Amino acid sequence: MWRVRRAAVACEVCQSLVKRSSGTKGCLPLQKLHLVSRSIYHTHHPTLKLQRPQLRTSLQQFSSLTSLPLRKLKLSPVKYGYQPHRNFWPARLAARLLKLRYLILGSAVGGGYTAKKTFDQWKDMIPDLSDYKWIVPDIVWEIDEYIDLEKIRKALPNSEDLAKLAPDFDKIAESLSLLKDFFTTGSPGETAFRATDPGSESDKRYRKVSDKEKIDQLQEELLHTQLKYQRILERLEKENKELRKLVLQKDDKGIHHRKLKKSLIDMYSEVLDVLSDYDASYNTQDHLPRVVVVGDQSAGKTSVLEMIAQARIFPRGSGEMMTRSPVKVTLSEGPHHVALFKDSSREFDLTKEEDLAALRHEIELRMRKNVKEGCTVSPETISLNVKGPGLQRMVLVDLPGVINTVTSGMAPDTKETIFSISKAYMQNPNAIILCIQDGSVDAERSIVTDLVSQMDPHGRRTIFVLTKVDLAEKNVTSPSRIQQIIEGKLFPMKALGYFAVVTGKGNSSESIEAIRDYEEEFFQNSKLLKTSMLKAHQVTTRNLSLAVSDCFWKMVRESVEQQADSFKATRFNLETEWKNNYPRLRELDRNELFEKAKNEILDEVISLSQVTPKHWEEILQQSLWERVSTHVIENIYLPAAQTMNSGTFNTTVDIKLKQWTDKQLPNKAVEVAWETLQEEFSRFMTEPKGKEHDDIFDKLKEAVKEESIKRHKWNDFAEDSLRVIQHNALEDRSISDKQQWDAAIYFMEEALQARLKDTENAIENMVGPDWKKRWLYWKNRTQEQCVHNETKNELEKMLKCNEEHPAYLASDEITTVRKNLESRGVEVDPGLIKDTWHQVYRRHFLKTALNHCNLCRRGFYYYQRHFVDSELECNDVVLFWRIQRMLAITANTLRQQLTNTEVRRLEKNVKEVLEDFAEDGEKKVKLLTGKRVQLAEDLKKVREIQEKLDAFIEALHQEK
Repeated sequence: MWRVRRAAVACEVCQSLVKRSSGTKGCLPLQKLHLVSRSIYHTHHPTLKLQRPQLRTSLQQFSSLTSLPLRKLKLSPVKYGYQPHRNFWPARLAARLLKLRYLILGSAVGGGYTAKKTFDQWKDMIPDLSDYKWIVPDIVWEIDEYIDLEKIRKALPNSEDLAKLAPDFDKIAESLSLLKDFFTTGSPGETAFRATDPGSESDKRYRKVSDKEKIDQLQEELLHTQLKYQRILERLEKENKELRKLVLQKDDKGIHHRKLKKSLIDMYSEVLDVLSDYDASYNTQDHLPRVVVVGDQSAGKTSVLEMIAQARIFPRGSGEMMTRSPVKVTLSEGPHHVALFKDSSREFDLTKEEDLAALRHEIELRMRKNVKEGCTVSPETISLNVKGPGLQRMVLVDLPGVINTVTSGMAPDTKETIFSISKAYMQNPNAIILCIQDGSVDAERSIVTDLVSQMDPHGRRTIFVLTKVDLAEKNVTSPSRIQQIIEGKLFPMKALGYFAVVTGKGNSSESIEAIRDYEEEFFQNSKLLKTSMLKAHQVTTRNLSLAVSDCFWKMVRESVEQQADSFKATRFNLETEWKNNYPRLRELDRNELFEKAKNEILDEVISLSQVTPKHWEEILQQSLWERVSTHVIENIYLPAAQTMNSGTFNTTVDIKLKQWTDKQLPNKAVEVAWETLQEEFSRFMTEPKGKEHDDIFDKLKEAVKEESIKRHKWNDFAEDSLRVIQHNALEDRSISDKQQWDAAIYFMEEALQARLKDTENAIENMVGPDWKKRWLYWKNRTQEQCVHNETKNELEKMLKCNEEHPAYLASDEITTVRKNLESRGVEVDPGLIKDTWHQVYRRHFLKTALNHCNLCRRGFYYYQRHFVDSELECNDVVLFWRIQRMLAITANTLRQQLTNTEVRRLEKNVKEVLEDFAEDGEKKVKLLTGKRVQLAEDLKKVREIQEKLDAFIEALHQEK
């Protein structure tokens, strides 16, 4: 429109010019003409000095007119000064009007076409906002239901109709050239017109100079325009980030219930977490995509990850190896910038410095916990989720830095372990390898590029990142070397893309915002961009994160369904194998089996409290007598029985019983009670339950039993209270009735007969088999046994002569026995004679005691009269009655302590042990083993993986 108006004004000026020139003789000043008239008619006036128009801004390169060839129109020169009436001014006026007509029509058509072309280019420059459709209300997307946009589009004229209205510029040029030849032949203005011809030599020199300057200026303007658009895009992203944060916060409050994209990456991360615990078997492997970050130590891997995550989340150290185990970082979008571990509910606010410090400390503790003793690195993965507004959704795995030399303080196999861990992650055919290279050091010192080129020789899934470019540009003498690195010409490896980033000034206290500002400022002034060594899309960590995220999701969409199909096949194989091997058993995995065993163990512990008191007392009394019988007979009864009268016997017994009670008896009783409790507990734990018994729990029950007994400690006050009770029981000598008397005699006979049997066996082993066994079983005596037999026979002869012989042999008696044996050709020493005498006299004494015990069966009457006027003395029966009563009272006391206290404490210990075992995965794997357990475990894992993969694929299709 402005061209039409200016042309109309020009027409009015020309009409006035005609009127003035028709009646006035003289020159019309050129300055009084309109600007358009001067540009059309007086373009070559010698006094008119029109400046060369300056280059427009960088937006000029996007105009559609720049691609159209400009036709050079040669206008006829005009003579200036006084023009007489004979110069045919009507013809000149007609030529002017003809020019104006075509100019007006051409301006209208060309302007409309140019406007449409410019609109199309601007439309292409607008970023794709299809990912943010959810922000726009639904009514906008449904507007085509209310307005027929197709009808409106058809009503508008198209570009072909507009092109038909355009004039034929070739015919116009021919007409103008004819008019020029007709009016200007031989005119003085021809020289001036030719002087300004573009074909002249002076104009060519000028054009050469101006083209070079123009190229430099356009190149500089292009760089500034790119940076300008970069800043505009960053501002839009920042505003979008704030808007999404507000929307996500509203979604947290329940205002919106739409499914956000962050759930998609969370679902994918859960699949990877399950796969990390799955033992690859049955020809099924984990081929799901991840972004594996590898690089030399101190190359800047952690800094790149922190820039992508927009938080300083990893522990750092100057030159020290900080990444000691793989860290899986799941980046997702959320209303708040937080981080949390897979196995913890605590959220770390990444906008607070104290929470960042706590997160770094927790990661360091987990790494050191994963590293076993004697190792430097660990293959166990730490799973971390980072959420925040504007974060690119992806899963990255930070691996320990590749080293070339093992230094002091490291395990000898550290280098090989790091290589094996890196290869294990990179050999996944769908893993995206993010190769980090330090740009400030010589490329020949890098060893990670060889490793990456081995795992991905064609570079189809490798992204190369050059860090510390600011130091490289400052220190490297040949900038083309950086270009060779970025273009992949310096390394033998190939890559899918090449990027250059700056991760700060080397100060660990720098914030992410400060690093980002420094990075942008560096690349704005960098010679690498100005000299076109780097492209604008190859720099900054923001562009890197966008490229990695796009590549990651492309790889996910291409491979996830194939992985789901492979796990479906694996599930079918596992289910078939289970049906063939265990058709009547449930598919219980290790955790379910542990819960079943836990319930059985607790039931057995409860049944322990249902043991009858009579059973407890019988077991305790019998076990305690077995433990103390030897001491009672050898150290109390036999020494007392060697005395000559009853008074001395009773005194000796009282003294020895008192000493025994004060020092040994209570401790022995507690030990017996604790051992009895263990035996009963073990009997209930290991007793077969018939057909329902499952031997798969035996190792677990044995471990629970041992650990529970190990943790159980008997009450320390039990011995003190038991000592008093035992002392009072042993001081009582009053047998109340004949029944107790008979019970004491029966107890004494059993004890003496058991001891006599042991003595007979000892003598038989000493002297060898008798004549009957030698004849029937063809056994012979050894030379030593023959000597012992001769000595035994000699000592028995001596006992027959004196049946009341004391317990010890005199020295003259030993000499007599030795000489008698030597007279028969048997050489013996005094020690052998004493050992043989001990057993022989012991058997003689026990037989005598048993005969005396039989005589005392009817001695209760004399006992009541205190053995007055009686030759029968049964003080040994009273001793055994006291021992028997002490055993009964001790057993009753221990039974009360067991049922009231110790069984409950043991049950508590068992529950604690089971809780500890439930949290210890290694313990469960060790105790619950076998093909059945492993098969059920694999089947459960495969089902879980398949379900999660199906849910993820469904969500992925919904997002499309």
